[in-house]
Amino acid sequence: MFNRRKFLKASALSAGLIAIDKSSMADALQASTKKAASFPIVISTWDFGIAANADAWKVLSKGGKALDAVEQGVWVPEADENNQSVGYGGLPDRDGKVTLDACIMDENGNCGAVLALEHIKHPISVARKVMEKTPHVMLAGDGALQFALEQGFKKENLLTPSSEAAWKEWLKTAKYEPVINIENKLYDKAAPQKLPGNQYNHDTIGMLAIDAKGNISGACTTSGMAYKLHGRIGDSPIIGAGLYVDNEVGGATSTGVGEEVVRNVGSFLVVELMRQGYAPEAACKEAVMRIIKKKPETAKNIQVGFLAINKKGEYGAYAIQQGFSYAVCNAEKQDLLIKGKSYY
Repeated sequence: MFNRRKFLKASALSAGLIAIDKSSMADALQASTKKAASFPIVISTWDFGIAANADAWKVLSKGGKALDAVEQGVWVPEADENNQSVGYGGLPDRDGKVTLDACIMDENGNCGAVLALEHIKHPISVARKVMEKTPHVMLAGDGALQFALEQGFKKENLLTPSSEAAWKEWLKTAKYEPVINIENKLYDKAAPQKLPGNQYNHDTIGMLAIDAKGNISGACTTSGMAYKLHGRIGDSPIIGAGLYVDNEVGGATSTGVGEEVVRNVGSFLVVELMRQGYAPEAACKEAVMRIIKKKPETAKNIQVGFLAINKKGEYGAYAIQQGFSYAVCNAEKQDLLIKGKSYY
């Protein structure tokens, strides 16, 4: 015989057990997620990213914000005169002027950038001021310099004797011949190699970090393509091209010949692919393959690489050509250098 009172009591008990089971499952899933994610973590392009990561880690390891970490991290190559592809000591344009590009983006989608900035050693910090102190995203050229000086930045000569000598050597032929992965040959902190002037190229440091709270920020800074036309801008300071962060999904940055990255809005593409379920490396590969598919003959002679991290802390990279490397720093390893996979 049906007993309504017993039925209601049993139903209530079952509902309670189900609620407990769901709660337990959620707790288990949360614990599993925390265990799987290695936070905080910072990754950056090229071997000079190791030293940059180390300074970023000083912020992250103390519970600091990812935004502060990426800014402090890229200060290292920006101030290193031996690194002729970023900041102070960067190789000039064909007129002998060192012009710098940088952008920064935080977990809330706020971003700032400076383009063709002269005389300021740390363009990444000016980019952050643009983000925080103005209603704009980008400032360029003389306007960017004016703003930087108003914000208290010091004006200085960024053309070092070694970069000036390389530029004068280049002027003898004035041939614009970027060399694939030349940054690996240029940068040796112990004993920087001096190559003939017409062999110098450029590159970039792109950095992505996740802090202890799981928030993502990124930074990208460069002196641009060596011996470029005055005023040329690549992908590095362009939000969505050289850098993009979506705190729900992950972040991506790029390196190499910026024109092709801009044409494909590369870093935004990588993040959107991760949103669709691609792993970081697979997303980077797909972005590279789109460049190759559109311009197969051009792609044979240029380097473009992407580096990405997702919300779980998983990371990966892919490039057109061999030789691209990236650095990783977390609680387990502070000086890990990984050789990125490539198409060729």
